[in-house]
Amino acid sequence: MRTQTSALRSRHLLGIEPLSPEEITLILDTAEGFKEVSERPVKKVPALRGQLVINLFMEASTRTRVSFEIAEKRLSADTLNFAASGSSVEKGETLIDTAENLMAMHPDMIVIRHKHPGAPKMLADRLPASIINAGDGAHEHPTQALLDAFTIRERFGRLAGLNISIIGDIAHSRVVRSNIHLLTKMKANVTIAAPPTLIPAEIEKMGVRVVHSLDEAIEGADVVMMLRIQLERQGKLSFPSLREYYNTFGLTPERLRRANRNAIVMHPGPMNRGVEIASDVADNAERSVILQQVTNGVAVRMAVLYLLGGAHVVE
Repeated sequence: MRTQTSALRSRHLLGIEPLSPEEITLILDTAEGFKEVSERPVKKVPALRGQLVINLFMEASTRTRVSFEIAEKRLSADTLNFAASGSSVEKGETLIDTAENLMAMHPDMIVIRHKHPGAPKMLADRLPASIINAGDGAHEHPTQALLDAFTIRERFGRLAGLNISIIGDIAHSRVVRSNIHLLTKMKANVTIAAPPTLIPAEIEKMGVRVVHSLDEAIEGADVVMMLRIQLERQGKLSFPSLREYYNTFGLTPERLRRANRNAIVMHPGPMNRGVEIASDVADNAERSVILQQVTNGVAVRMAVLYLLGGAHVVE
C-alpha cells in the first residue's frame, strides 16, 4: 500500500461537494491498496481493530449496506447493523433520539442512509462520532461517486479530459449530484441527458452540458452511466410509459455504437432491465463494468473508513 502524504480535513464524509480534488485523489489512491486486500486468501487487516461502526440504514439497500459491512469487517472493526424495520422507529422514535441512544454505546463511526436530505449533517452537528453519508434523499451519495470514479480511473488511468455522459432520472438521483461534483472537480467533461421532465432547473450551473437526446449524449462518450428510473420518488410517471422511455432513452447495443470504441457502461444499481438498459448491454463483458463497480465499492469504502478512523483526519 502506498504511503499517504496527506489527510482529510474533516472527520465526516457528508458529501462530495466539500471535498477538494486532493482529498478525492487521496481516497482513490488509498482504495487502490485496499483492493489488493480483497484479493488475498485472508481478506483482513487490523487497521480499525477495536473501533465500533454502526450501520444506520433507514432506507432499503443491498449493495451499499453489504459493501460497508464487508469493508468494516475487512478492516477488523466491530460492526452493528441497524434497520428501521423492527426498531423503536416504528413506535415513533425520532432520528435524533435513535442516534443518541446508539451513541450511548460509544461507536466511533456511524454510516447512515436516510430518506431525508440533510439527515447525516444533522447527526454530524450533534454527535461526537464520525458520520458517513450512505445516501440522503435526493441530495448526495458520496461513496457511490467515489467508487464510480475509481472504476473509471482504473480503466482509463485518469479522469481529466474524459467525456462522461450520465443518462436517466437526473431529477431524483443523489448519485448524479455526487458524480457531477466529483467529475467536474477532477476536470472531466460531463453531459447529462433525460426527458425535460427529469432535468432539474438550472442544473447547467453545476458545470454540465444538458441534452434531451440519448444519441446526442452518447456520441463520442468515453463513459456512459445509466441511472435507474426512481418511481418511488416520482410519485407518478414523468413520461407517458416505461415502454416509451425505453424506446427513446434505453441503452441498446445499437445506440452504444455511437460512443467511443473503448467506452464503458456503468450503472449504480439496482437496474431496471428493459427500461433504462438492455440486458445485452448490461451483461456485455467487454463494455459493462457494472459488477466491477460493486467490487470496487468495498475497496473505496475501506479507504473512507480508514481515513476517517482517527489519525488520518486533520480536524
